[in-house]
Amino acid sequence: MVNRRGAEGAEKMVMDGLTEKIIGAAIDVHKVLGPGLLESAYELCLAHEFSLANISFERQVPLPLTYKSLALDCGYRLDFLVEKMVVVELKAVEGLQPIHEAQLLTYLKLGGWPIGLLINFNVPVLKKGIKRMVHNLKKPPWRTRSVYGEQGWRHCSAEALRTRRKRDQDIILNKSSVNPASLR
Repeated sequence: MVNRRGAEGAEKMVMDGLTEKIIGAAIDVHKVLGPGLLESAYELCLAHEFSLANISFERQVPLPLTYKSLALDCGYRLDFLVEKMVVVELKAVEGLQPIHEAQLLTYLKLGGWPIGLLINFNVPVLKKGIKRMVHNLKKPPWRTRSVYGEQGWRHCSAEALRTRRKRDQDIILNKSSVNPASLR
């Protein structure tokens, strides 16, 4: 059996395993404390869980910002940087908002990290307060998507899917008669 994924597949497996460990530690904290506390309490307890699990992390990591060679000290800080790969941003709010997702994506872009977790502890079940976000993670070229058409489910590349969608839009806009054989 040949492993077609190579280094990229191995990196993804490592990151998936790491995010699972992080989420597991957060669930342990949430089981004990429950919702309703300040973010700082969850942060301290999660740091303790990381230490118990031998997970390497940094807390309150400063994030420098440069604008046209001007270094800005805006005070941006990551709640956690785990294993120098995963950004973990904690919240204790009524519900995650698009601005929270934008904040995490901005941190990922500025620091060049591929993956981040947004964890809101102020929910009854922590699973509903976790958002995993990816920035600039390379997709293997053999990655396909499933699409449902007249002939049932089939798999095609993302590029083939875009081509089909564009063709379908052109047909709808032109409202021209189409040879059914060309749609397969």
